[in-house]
Amino acid sequence: MTQRPDISFEWIDTNSALIEFVSYASSQDVYYLDTEFHREKTYFPQLALIQIATGDRLGVIDPVSCDATLMRPLMDGPSLCVLHAAQQDLDVLTQSVGFVPSRILDTQLCASFLGYTQPSLASLLQSLLKVVVPKGDRLTDWLRRPLTSDQLKYAASDVAYLAELSSIIFSDLEKRGRMQWAAEACEELRTKPTGPNPPEEAWLRVKDVRTLRGKSRFVARAVAKWREERAMDLNLPPRHVLSDIAVLGVAQRAPRTADDLLQSRGVDNRHANGVHGKALLEAIQFGVGDSVDGDLNLPSMTVTTLRSR
Repeated sequence: MTQRPDISFEWIDTNSALIEFVSYASSQDVYYLDTEFHREKTYFPQLALIQIATGDRLGVIDPVSCDATLMRPLMDGPSLCVLHAAQQDLDVLTQSVGFVPSRILDTQLCASFLGYTQPSLASLLQSLLKVVVPKGDRLTDWLRRPLTSDQLKYAASDVAYLAELSSIIFSDLEKRGRMQWAAEACEELRTKPTGPNPPEEAWLRVKDVRTLRGKSRFVARAVAKWREERAMDLNLPPRHVLSDIAVLGVAQRAPRTADDLLQSRGVDNRHANGVHGKALLEAIQFGVGDSVDGDLNLPSMTVTTLRSR
């Protein structure tokens, strides 16, 4: 494998430093971007780092200490933004700062037009550049401060080789006459609606929901919708409001009272009593009422998109 020098980067944690870096980046034709974020303890993703390589600089930006909306001049400008597996980056940027780059190319999506199937960044770097990036700790708490040197190098590596990698991919696409197809697919991805899924569809993501039949499916749909909306209000993962097991349990029993509710698997006093319990019982009865109108069928396939690194 190719030996590469240590990655050099700037740690940007003040507004003044970010403004200066954005001004520099805006003068370049292309910039390469990645993000680190968490959503394990919240409903909405928490932006933890933004990595941008452009020209002869690589900045690791700390959105905890500085105002990430100061990047807007760069993202609204004409410069091309290159990312890898951009779907979740676009989602987290929309949720955290309210905007996304005006032009993008996604190296993962572009590589798919060359016959690669959902290639990770690491696999592309190894196969096309003969580079092995630092493995790092995939369970790193990116919101912790200070981050270690190794953690920052790992984050920086996500954009350090994108210029070289994308040059190979884009050149190959041009030779095969497929660049326009790839560009159109990337623009479709960029403009695709992001953010939370409709609460009405939350029941489709409940584990083992396919085991339910008849009225139980309607109750599951109503309860999962209530859980999703409650999770958004509290900015908590839905499972912290009510577990999947509890959704299935109340869907099967369709309880009418708090005492009945407590007989359902996964339900305890905090779910059954007070305002919380009343709202849950109302959701259950709403589902029961809906079941009178007919059948509720599941789609033939549920597709989950995962981010490959």
